[in-house]
Amino acid sequence: MFVDIAKVYVKGGDGGNGIVSYRREKYVPEGGPAGGDGGNGGDVVLVVDEGLRTLLDFKYKRHFKAERGEYGKTSNKHGASADDMIIKVPPGTVVTDADTLEFLGDLTDHGQKLIIAKGGRGGRGNARFATVSNKAPDMAEKGEPGQERNIQLELKVLADVGLVGFPSVGKSTLLGSVSAARPKIAEYHFTTLTPNLGVVGVPDGRSFVMADLPGLIEGASQGQGLGHQFLRHIERTRVIVHVLDMAAVEGRDPYEDFKTINEELRQYNYKLEQRPMIVVANKMDVPEAAEHLAKFKEQVGENYRIFPISGVTREGIDAMLYAIADLLDVTPQFNDTLEEVEEVAERKVYRLEEDDDHFWISRDNDLYVVHGEWLEKLVKMTNFEQYDAVKRFQRIMKQKGVDQALRAKGAEEGDTIQIGELYFDFVE
Repeated sequence: MFVDIAKVYVKGGDGGNGIVSYRREKYVPEGGPAGGDGGNGGDVVLVVDEGLRTLLDFKYKRHFKAERGEYGKTSNKHGASADDMIIKVPPGTVVTDADTLEFLGDLTDHGQKLIIAKGGRGGRGNARFATVSNKAPDMAEKGEPGQERNIQLELKVLADVGLVGFPSVGKSTLLGSVSAARPKIAEYHFTTLTPNLGVVGVPDGRSFVMADLPGLIEGASQGQGLGHQFLRHIERTRVIVHVLDMAAVEGRDPYEDFKTINEELRQYNYKLEQRPMIVVANKMDVPEAAEHLAKFKEQVGENYRIFPISGVTREGIDAMLYAIADLLDVTPQFNDTLEEVEEVAERKVYRLEEDDDHFWISRDNDLYVVHGEWLEKLVKMTNFEQYDAVKRFQRIMKQKGVDQALRAKGAEEGDTIQIGELYFDFVE
């Protein structure tokens, strides 16, 4: 089974809690605080494995959660940080946030890594909060929650050459004749339902990867037929080989087929029409093919290189392979998707850095809700059973201007305030 799109939930490990502890040596009176910090939670990391070819594993497992860090220890000892959770993906995997559609990464090379969900840092022990005015703080932080998100993995086949054309024009037969690949071949449409890859050897020793991609039909760019299931895989190919049934076995006009497929490529991604293309006139072993080829050449003019071949008899195959290899030698890698979305991703990251302490207040009758990622994180990391921790929380609220903003919004003594999952009464 070939799976090329998957949606999964990932969560970085929570940080371990810091602890409250004091030195208890027999001959050290008033030894002071000695609570250690918690360990960091593990990150969730995607790693490219060239041995994988599909996203099938994610069909059966869709939730991934890294381990949390250890709690702090006595005698100022830190808890151990958790190991990262490694998730293997095939080369050619594009990663986006499933909720915001933010581009997160494009994984193409074996061993390439992408941290997709950061683990939380460990909470600080009470030794970290000692001050001149409070030498024995009775508080410690909880561990920071790990980042969590829903992500979409989309596989775009990595191939040098992509075979395009209507169903049953002979793409699978061609791939089978020039490589060791054995795609399914039968006398009905859409025999090929998933991409097939084959390594093609040129007689002079050069080689390249060719992909037999599912057949197109008119309207594919709008999702008709196999639609986008096919078109996403053509984006990375450096050379497009347009295969035509020059024998017109099913009564179709090769020139009309040629125009239709090119228009579908253009509508899906206008940059595809700029991709180097070779036209392969297949099934030349059929008597009527020569007449159709002469007419086709008159219609397209001199804009395309046309190679008459027969995938069955291998007529003209070597000349076609030399031409493809020569074209690959002068054609760079294409990665249009990455170029277009990187700018958006960079702008989003910059804005988040600028608004690190940003918060806003909404009102629902007598309930005031304070929104802000850093505030909600502060609530989760504060142990409200510890008096010193509560005083610290109140001090931060005042320093960051939250108290003043609530008053400006109309909050009065006794009104209910919500931050994250915490509810409390507003007190002057």
